[in-house]
Amino acid sequence: MKASQLIAFLGVTTMSMNVLAEGGGDRTFEKMFSANAQAMEQYAANLGKPAPVVEDYRYGMTLDVVKVVSVVRPAKGCTVVPAAMTFEDSRGQLKTLRYLEAGECRKQGG
Repeated sequence: MKASQLIAFLGVTTMSMNVLAEGGGDRTFEKMFSANAQAMEQYAANLGKPAPVVEDYRYGMTLDVVKVVSVVRPAKGCTVVPAAMTFEDSRGQLKTLRYLEAGECRKQGG
């Protein structure tokens, strides 16, 4: 992994931890998503590619995922939560997909 990619990854990870500490569901996700978008723009620039296009998932959508580059998930919770994945397709283009996923519910003390 190139040093600039490693620095970008570590920056996103650090920012994600700080954002998670603040709490706040959708607001937290938007902060994490924004930090990740900046890191992915830098990642794309380092590869000489255009920044990823952001698209919202639609049921039945055909996905062409060759390599997952980044995944953004908020804190675990017992609700449906927003998430995002940046990936490279078979043509080498970077794309970011926003979607909803079921949160993880864990019983306390059980």
